[in-house]
Order: sequence, then structure tokens, then C-alpha cells
Amino acid sequence: MNGKQSIFIVEDHTLLRAGLRALLSQDPDLEIVGEADNGRDAIRAIAALAPHLVLMDISMPGMNGIEAMRDIKRRNPETRVLVLTIHKTDEYIHESLRAGADGYLLKDATHDELRVAIRSILNGKTYLSPDISGKVIHGYLRTGKADDVSSSWDTLTHREREVLKLVAEGHPNRYISDYLCLSIKTVEKHRSNLMKKLDLHNASTLTSYAIGKGLLAT
Repeated sequence: MNGKQSIFIVEDHTLLRAGLRALLSQDPDLEIVGEADNGRDAIRAIAALAPHLVLMDISMPGMNGIEAMRDIKRRNPETRVLVLTIHKTDEYIHESLRAGADGYLLKDATHDELRVAIRSILNGKTYLSPDISGKVIHGYLRTGKADDVSSSWDTLTHREREVLKLVAEGHPNRYISDYLCLSIKTVEKHRSNLMKKLDLHNASTLTSYAIGKGLLAT
């Protein structure tokens, strides 16, 4: 790393965002140049600021982190992205890496691990949490490549997976509509599509499926 490195934080939880800002501001080599609580605002700000590194949450209302990351990488290919998330299932890992993530770190990581991840990525390397790297390696050994195991799950879009998680948590369509900033009709369409793709036709089977995929805590 040469000179001060600019950081942009994308996180919808205010307290966590403030904590990250306070922690990283202690490092004289890092400068927090902006933050956002959703993907759309992040895309606009990052296009203008062109930070060296983006800390990116995945689950956010409106545009999620994976969708935002694809757009950010298209507009700003030199900007590095470190995913910071609670999600540890294969599907989120693989989608993030396909979207252009340069690192994947779980939110239960220590402050020291966060610093190591940031410095590694800013130095041009890729960083994966130890648990995550084990999953990626296991997937590669099992299939001969890091992703693309054919299944009904693989046919779901990221938005359909978000709707699945929210439905399985017991939220009505109105809540899902407000949370994801979608119309009721769009939510109903996503819900219908995912049920057809998975051949599951009621909330209880969707919940069981979501638990099996690690989307919900048991």
C-alpha cells in the first residue's frame, strides 16, 4: 500500500456502520470517504468517489450487496470489494465471488482479522475467512470446480432467494414489499417463481427448505 487508502462502507445497520467507521479511523493509513445503507446509494457515491476499497454487506433493503457489487465492479473495476456478512452458505459465497468480490469475511471476525483482510486486499490479494476458504476448497475438490453444482436452488435468482428467506421467516408480502422496495405484484411474482422452481407449494415446506439451505437459524 502506498499513501492513505480510501474506504467506503456499505452497511444498513447504523450501529455496525458507526463501529466500523470508528475502528478503521484509528488506522492512519486508512480514510473513510463515505458510507451508504443500501446498494443504490452506494453505486452512485462510489462512482463519484472511486474509493480503493468497499466494505460491502449482502442483505440490505432495496438493492442487495451482490447486485450492487456487480454494478460497482462494472463501473469501477479498480475498486476492491470486501464482503462483510453473516452469511456462510455456499450459495452466498459463490454468488459473491462471481459478482467480483475480492474477499469474503464473516461478521464474527475479530478486529485483527478485519485489518488483515483489508490490508491483504489492498495489496492485490484475495482474502477469505478460514471457514469460508475451507468451503470453497471442499466444493472444488467435490465438483472439480469452485461452483456450479446443478440443482433447483441454482436456478433461483438472488432476489428469489431473498424472498424465500423472508417468506420462511414468516413475513407477509406487504412486509417483504416494503423491506425490498418492490411492488406487491413483483413480490408475488418472485414468490410464485421460486415455488415453481423448487416444486414447493406452501410456507411450511418453504421454511423447511430454507432451514436445510442454512438460510434460517434452527
